[in-house]
Amino acid sequence: MPDNTHPGRRPFHRSVTWRLAALAMSTLLTMSMAKAGSGGDDQWLASWSASPQPRWEGDFPLPTHTPFQLWDQTIRQVARLSIGGERVRVVLSNAYGNRPVVIGDAHLATAGVDSAIEAESAAALTFSGQRRIAIPPGAQVLSDPVDLAVAALDEVAISLYLPEPTPPATFHWDGRQTAYVGAGNQVAATTLDTEMTHDIRVLLSGVLVETGDDSRVLVAFGDSITDGNASTPDANHRWPDFLARRLAADNVAVLNAGISGARLLRSQMGENALARFGRDVLGQPGVTDVILLMGINDIGWPRTPLQPGDAALPSVDDLIAAYRQLIARAHVRGVRIIGATLTPFAGALEGTPMGDYYSADKERLRQRVNEWIRNSGEFDAVIDFDAVLRDPARPTRMLPAFDSGDHLHPSDRGYEAMADAIAIDARLDAQQR
Repeated sequence: MPDNTHPGRRPFHRSVTWRLAALAMSTLLTMSMAKAGSGGDDQWLASWSASPQPRWEGDFPLPTHTPFQLWDQTIRQVARLSIGGERVRVVLSNAYGNRPVVIGDAHLATAGVDSAIEAESAAALTFSGQRRIAIPPGAQVLSDPVDLAVAALDEVAISLYLPEPTPPATFHWDGRQTAYVGAGNQVAATTLDTEMTHDIRVLLSGVLVETGDDSRVLVAFGDSITDGNASTPDANHRWPDFLARRLAADNVAVLNAGISGARLLRSQMGENALARFGRDVLGQPGVTDVILLMGINDIGWPRTPLQPGDAALPSVDDLIAAYRQLIARAHVRGVRIIGATLTPFAGALEGTPMGDYYSADKERLRQRVNEWIRNSGEFDAVIDFDAVLRDPARPTRMLPAFDSGDHLHPSDRGYEAMADAIAIDARLDAQQR
């Protein structure tokens, strides 16, 4: 296993040891986390994220189901932070729009129940000193700092008033969190007068906090299994959510850069991994580590309506080449990259229109990919999520207790088991300071 003295790699300043306990197996691995800043000053770090996606149209079997457009309406969205700080900034994205998006007014507050906010915490958001801003096509904007003290795992509510017709060209499809929409400008309302709800993210792509320089950022980069598909809505039961709870006391933010349907090699429900890695991982303020769990859709989509007209499986060499590109790009930026094995999927989506999502030759390809992830030594460390989730009696299948029922996505309990497979051993950290 590579260590932090790998030739040609910048040394890291601090070390944290993580222990992988995969059912009956136990592996010790070291993840070194660089300080995201220098000196003793506070810094701005990412504490929450949702990866932007473009709309997709046509006969694709998973429609976007975004509102046709928002116009003279307020949308209130809730985000659970990883780490806290004394001040907060919000990131809005128009990455895939073809026209400016006008934000007429915006507020930030500590979230209450449903659409409610804690009124005493509410503050207006400004952008370059202005309450109103137009986000150019392809751009993102960063709010000015707001003096709002937030603790680790606090939930904040971001309210945006959209005065002009706004088709949600930039969104995050599988939000797993209720968003509330009401007529007119209600950004300061304690409880939104709601006329509709949905579970996608619109425009909101990040929340930053100002915090001490002992804090660090880990990004979970993946597909629907990282995005938390099939987990309980509004419960923060994705595996990165459970991991964030475990690491909050150690000042480690866990960002979710999962996109349901994401692939290494092709784009559809979001851009391919190599296209978005710079923005969604390396572009996150304070990033020191990334856990990569992606590839099952590259294997499963051929011969299904999700990839019509092309039945060819990718080669193992093509998948490994993509992993190597992500490893190289992470290392060039001094970011450690941890590979995660692809999880069991026998029986996935059987009885649905998805067709031949699982087959024997697809399983053989998954096994070859996992063998390379485990044994190549090219990742800085490995997390064996396959071993965590598989049924010992039928190892190509997920353990029933961890299966959401579609044989592809874990249940809440399965997601928690994935996060529980990684634990900090602070003793070695203390020895290596």
